[in-house]
Amino acid sequence: MTDPAQSVSTVPAPGLASRAARTGSSPVRDILALTARPEVISFAGGLPAPELFDAEGIADAFRHVLAEQPRRALQYSPTDGDPQLRATVAARATARGLATAADDLIVTTGSQQGLTLLTTALLEPGDVVLVEDPCYLAALQIFSLAGARVVPVPTDDEGLDPEALDEIAARVGPKLLYLVPTFQNPTGRTLPEERRAAVASVAARRGLWIAEDDPYGELRFEGEPVPWIASFPGAEDRTALLGSFSKVMAPGLRLGWLRAPAGLRRACVIAKQAADLHSSTVDQAAAARYLAVADLDAHLVRVREAYRARRDALLGGLGGALPAGSRWNRPAGGMFVWATLPAGYDATALLPGVVRHDVAYVPGAPFFAGPPDAAAMRLSFVTHPPEEIGEGLVRLGAALREARPAG
Repeated sequence: MTDPAQSVSTVPAPGLASRAARTGSSPVRDILALTARPEVISFAGGLPAPELFDAEGIADAFRHVLAEQPRRALQYSPTDGDPQLRATVAARATARGLATAADDLIVTTGSQQGLTLLTTALLEPGDVVLVEDPCYLAALQIFSLAGARVVPVPTDDEGLDPEALDEIAARVGPKLLYLVPTFQNPTGRTLPEERRAAVASVAARRGLWIAEDDPYGELRFEGEPVPWIASFPGAEDRTALLGSFSKVMAPGLRLGWLRAPAGLRRACVIAKQAADLHSSTVDQAAAARYLAVADLDAHLVRVREAYRARRDALLGGLGGALPAGSRWNRPAGGMFVWATLPAGYDATALLPGVVRHDVAYVPGAPFFAGPPDAAAMRLSFVTHPPEEIGEGLVRLGAALREARPAG
């Protein structure tokens, strides 16, 4: 008798979609996996300090909603989000200078999803997206998956260059500009007010959308807040503003928000219906409860004070850790310092040897949409307390002294 398994002719399954094949894994996430050992002092991931989470306050919020309103908290909910949570976010945005109503907002599964929804609603394959160079790495992944053509805009120590933006926009006809203007990831830079006004003017004159990503804006240690680009003339009807609870409450909640003009917002709601129906009902309800009874602003004061001390510890030790001739900036807030090693050093090639010393950073090269700077690196200062930062810098210095410049 013939074995049926031997008589079946098989044909290979179809291949992956081209967008999946062309989009690589995030080097940051790969490095986090590599450095997950507890003995590693990591300057690599943008991980908020877990000891600063208001774990008890958040737990109380969950206990309340599950005890007082379990049927609502555990049920399906509207796609655009919990009404109480949207009202609270709207009030906080209005207090920060941008008049916002609850109906202007969508609650998203992290601000990352907000950018994915915008991409789904706005971009066709081949559409041009302008980005800061260097740029937030996950945004580059999202645009790659959408089949967009990503065009970098030059930056300097104050962020994106508006004159270069205007010239490039006139030449390539973009549909969207994506930027993180406050304490940018990866550089920590903040775009000054006059440049924000110029960006709004260019967007209006050249006819493009703006995606303004602001996950770090409430982590300011010094200086005065700068208005959102969305508030400047010319940008009001063409800017989608993205916010997040990850850096101010806890990233594990996976909650963010999207503020957008009505037509774009409706398209994003439809995209979210297709993606996940709605963000977690119970997480939204707990976040709304927490914001109603806890003093988030007082909590943020504690977080900022701790992060300022950690930034200062990193900046104070970089001179002894990095080779002579290295350069780095001094961010006024956020989570990251951008450093550049002297000519001849390759931060990517050096990383395996650095990790063997139980310390890590993120090479800067993957953040570039244009030609990369091989000598650049991103250093996060928020995850470890100052004494561990000091030890990490000792290890980093030892590793780099052992290294030899490329070429």
